[in-house]
Amino acid sequence: MPHASQGRWLFLLLLVILSAGTASPLWAHAVLMQSQPGVNSTVKGPDVPIRLRFNVRVDGKRSRLTLLAPDGSLRTVPAPQQTAPDTLESQVTGLKPGAYKLQWRVLASDGHMSNGEVDFTVE
Repeated sequence: MPHASQGRWLFLLLLVILSAGTASPLWAHAVLMQSQPGVNSTVKGPDVPIRLRFNVRVDGKRSRLTLLAPDGSLRTVPAPQQTAPDTLESQVTGLKPGAYKLQWRVLASDGHMSNGEVDFTVE
């Protein structure tokens, strides 16, 4: 028959194992909730404001935005300003008509880098 202290250790071990299995949904990566320009939208150029809102706080200083142009060239977007804990804003200028991809990479509040892209077209 096990001692009472062994039973407590087994109970604590089981509790830790069960907690570890449920921790990941509580610490989700940054998910883009809203963007300007919108996904698959058409906007007027040549100057386009950018606004990205995420489901969690992001680190604006460690966030990067790049723009993939219709000709395949990559352009760094000016350093985003953090207008709220979950929001980044910037602006790109001089865009010619065509299909673009705004690529984002942010450090989320859970300590993980998250990335994605927003496709849009400039008229």
